[in-house]
Amino acid sequence: MANEAQSPAVTTQRHGHVLVVTVNNPPVNALSAAVRQGLFAAIEQADADADTQAVLIVSEGKTFIAGADIREFGKPPVPPALPDVCNRIEACTKPVVAALQGAALGGGLEVALGAHYRLALPAAKVGLPEVDLGLMPGAGGTQRAPRLMGVKAAAEFMLSGKPMGAQAALQAGLLDRIVDGTPEGASEGSRPAQEAGLAYANELLASGAPVRRVRDIAIPNAEAALAELSALADDTAKKSRGLFSPLKIIEAVRAAVELPFDQGMALERRLFLACIDSPQRAGLIHAFFAEREVTKVPEARAAAPRAVASLAIIGGGTMGAGIAVSALDAGFPVVMVERDAEAIARGVANVTKVYDGLLAKGRMTEAQKAAVLARFTPSTNYADVAAVDLVIEAVFEDLEVKKAVFQQLDKVCKPGAVLATNTSYLDIDAIAASTSRPQDVIGLHFFSPANIMKLLEIVVPAQVSADVVVTAFELAKRMKKVPVRAGVCDGFIGNRILATYKQAADYLMEDGASPYEIDAAVRGFGYPMGPCQVTDLAGGDIGWATRKRRAATRDPKARYVEIADRICERGWFGQKTGRGFYLYPQGARTGQPDPEVLAIVDAERAKKGITPRSFTPEEIMRRYMAAIVNEGAKVLADGIALRPLDIDVTFLYGYGFPRFRGGPMKYADTVGLDQILADLRSFAQEDPLFWQPAPLLEQLVAEGRNFDSLNQAQR
Repeated sequence: MANEAQSPAVTTQRHGHVLVVTVNNPPVNALSAAVRQGLFAAIEQADADADTQAVLIVSEGKTFIAGADIREFGKPPVPPALPDVCNRIEACTKPVVAALQGAALGGGLEVALGAHYRLALPAAKVGLPEVDLGLMPGAGGTQRAPRLMGVKAAAEFMLSGKPMGAQAALQAGLLDRIVDGTPEGASEGSRPAQEAGLAYANELLASGAPVRRVRDIAIPNAEAALAELSALADDTAKKSRGLFSPLKIIEAVRAAVELPFDQGMALERRLFLACIDSPQRAGLIHAFFAEREVTKVPEARAAAPRAVASLAIIGGGTMGAGIAVSALDAGFPVVMVERDAEAIARGVANVTKVYDGLLAKGRMTEAQKAAVLARFTPSTNYADVAAVDLVIEAVFEDLEVKKAVFQQLDKVCKPGAVLATNTSYLDIDAIAASTSRPQDVIGLHFFSPANIMKLLEIVVPAQVSADVVVTAFELAKRMKKVPVRAGVCDGFIGNRILATYKQAADYLMEDGASPYEIDAAVRGFGYPMGPCQVTDLAGGDIGWATRKRRAATRDPKARYVEIADRICERGWFGQKTGRGFYLYPQGARTGQPDPEVLAIVDAERAKKGITPRSFTPEEIMRRYMAAIVNEGAKVLADGIALRPLDIDVTFLYGYGFPRFRGGPMKYADTVGLDQILADLRSFAQEDPLFWQPAPLLEQLVAEGRNFDSLNQAQR
């Protein structure tokens, strides 16, 4: 064993005739400039050393190489570029083996594809997930993967962004071998991937195995492969509407079929750089980082979480059942309490229905279902929650009803139990004040269906203890939710802003845009649904109840549109009643335009003497987005959201905002805050009360700053 060279990120050490090249760049061995330089130098060293007959690439830690160092994106490139590293590995005149443990993702898999042989431990995962960041493989992935796994399979692999396990990768042709555990004869305390790789490299040398370059593999049946790609491109264009990189991936894979390898690599690089320059890449990278930043809250620096081993859910309706399923899926024992036998039977049915659905789809066995439900205890007695660590109330959205529940919980729950409310709008300070322990009361606003939607607004009332806030974030992590810290106000972050842009949509409707034109414009922007479709899905009666609750405090000078009220007065609450803004014949999930709704709209316009005017989709979205951004600025100024990125994450995960735009505040930065402010001032000429610009927005424009400057200031 000879020690040949050392560097901080990549070390080399010869074991017999095999040069072991070890990547060590914690925490995930990202491909920083130092790693790229170290790998390139190691292969140069191997080729120059007569005593080296083979090369083994391994990594320290639990991960092989988790991909590019995205902190380098947008900065001047530092050579060597990753494609040059992968090409240099492949050009090595001696057999190169990559031994994979943990994740080999993005550029990490591309490094492995540059090697001549690949083996992995059973728990390894490989993937090319660049599409999730608005990118595509840019170091040979689009050229080498099709040569190993087939053209269509490789394209679908890259378009999905999802990793595959070692066994699937072996079957797909990306791996040559899976080695289970440490080989026989390995020394105590050895590294399994290194030991397995050394055994494989020595076996290859003993058998005289040649250098085997992926670039030299011919793609068979080119005509059939191109036909499959064309069909995939048509399908992708429909599914990825508005996205840039998916069709670029297909274009690069097509080049792998049609062009010589080096020309295909050159085209891949041009397309990759075009993706880097796209606004979508900036939006998706922002979303990626924002999702990780939201957990950095002041309370996390001040306290540790309380221990939570068991949960209770008060209420077994749609929301309560969804929360119960989320808790059960996270491994908690769950007690569900309802007011009587009939109500708890419905609650049990709501929970069981979810698992029956998984059973029917083959995603769960009867034994697994039974094991989960064995941790589920239905009850009609509050005394059964006496021992639990955390209770989530999910009853009817009425302040007095919720206060009555919390008074019961205050009597029966053990000291130190966390008491959470799932309210969407109501004053959590008032709910906390109904107990003798306001320090233990917090808001956990789940989004429906709670077992599917990832957003969890953690609403922080005035008297809550820091450790309760941290406990809520820990619960979100265990439930695999994306948590956002919010302050107390009517609607918190998301629903407060929702109420404002719904008003903007109502004004557009009354002024001349049909509900169907508004929805189409919003979908064209990238949302999966428009606001009227969302109302029909959630149930128009929910918003109607909120509007009636707020009627007494509504500013009499504020414009109020009654179209939605007229629809609700007819009992048309959306999908659950078969009609709302849309018609849903025979329980259809996709609505049809309703001439009677248009007649209601016309009648309301006539009643107010409004002459309708037309709006283009762009004009609709300028008003829609100006309303969101302006209210977002007010939410920030009021301290309801800590940072603009918290608003972005709320809308990405709770309201269907298109991820490739990064969130509403990132979008505002992209458009330019001066443009948003100019739009607001223009609209304010029609309605100065609603469209009054937020002082924070005016301040940022005056100072030449944007919302991201506020994110940076919090870091």
